[in-house]
Amino acid sequence: MSTPDEKIIRVGHSPDSDDAFMFYALTHDRIDTGGLRFIHELVDIETLNRRALQGELEVSAVSIHAFAHLTERYALLSSGASMGERYGPTVVTREPSTVEQLKGKTIAIPGTMTSAYLALQLCLGKDVPVVVMPFDQILPAVARGTVAAGVLIHEGQLFYEDRGLHCVLDLGQWWHDQTRLPLPLGGNVVRRDLGDELVHKIASLIKQSIQYALDHRQEALDYALLYARDLDPKLADRFVGMYVNERTVDYGPEGREAVRLFLERGANMGLVPGPLDIQFVG
Repeated sequence: MSTPDEKIIRVGHSPDSDDAFMFYALTHDRIDTGGLRFIHELVDIETLNRRALQGELEVSAVSIHAFAHLTERYALLSSGASMGERYGPTVVTREPSTVEQLKGKTIAIPGTMTSAYLALQLCLGKDVPVVVMPFDQILPAVARGTVAAGVLIHEGQLFYEDRGLHCVLDLGQWWHDQTRLPLPLGGNVVRRDLGDELVHKIASLIKQSIQYALDHRQEALDYALLYARDLDPKLADRFVGMYVNERTVDYGPEGREAVRLFLERGANMGLVPGPLDIQFVG
């Protein structure tokens, strides 16, 4: 129950280990929120993207791809980035394959507003044939042969080989080869109509939460393991480290440039609105 003096801020994020790690301090009252009460809603990233289009939540994790459609309603926080540093969404197949052999084949994706899909289009072309599946059903579908290939996000990137699958394309590595920049995948946004003062307060608290987790890694990791979908603790630790790090505390110059270039290239191909004046709050 909230008290009369509390203001409730609803936060949407994915039910996976890196987001759980990032928001640990806020969910467990490890930092002083100054009268704000954060209510966490855990749903998959594509659902969050769709909900953000309607402005449902005050704060949400979203795909950078989706943010291109949200700039009037939401501001992008300087903290909370998920960036692929020469790794990222991975295209896998049941049998060894090449990128050339993928052409014309239907690829399962975790949503049409995900950054994984935009990166796939930038790499293979805007008309690449796809089918949308929940992110956690893609790996089993490829393993069964239900689809020719699938784009894995979240922890599936780390254990697909154990299921006998083969990497055809790592979109994070491809993007780095193209740009020498990290691949921007997700970020945190805050609704602009909250007003500048509250927006900046929320930005500060989320940054504090991320820094707390990094400073108290084992404590936050123990909580994050609850959302690791039975992933081996060592792999879960590795996954969290891949997507929650100093660049998550702040994008930094390279991270900011990566976001701008990613969406600029998408706009040039007619895949997202543009040109965009991207501002980072925090």
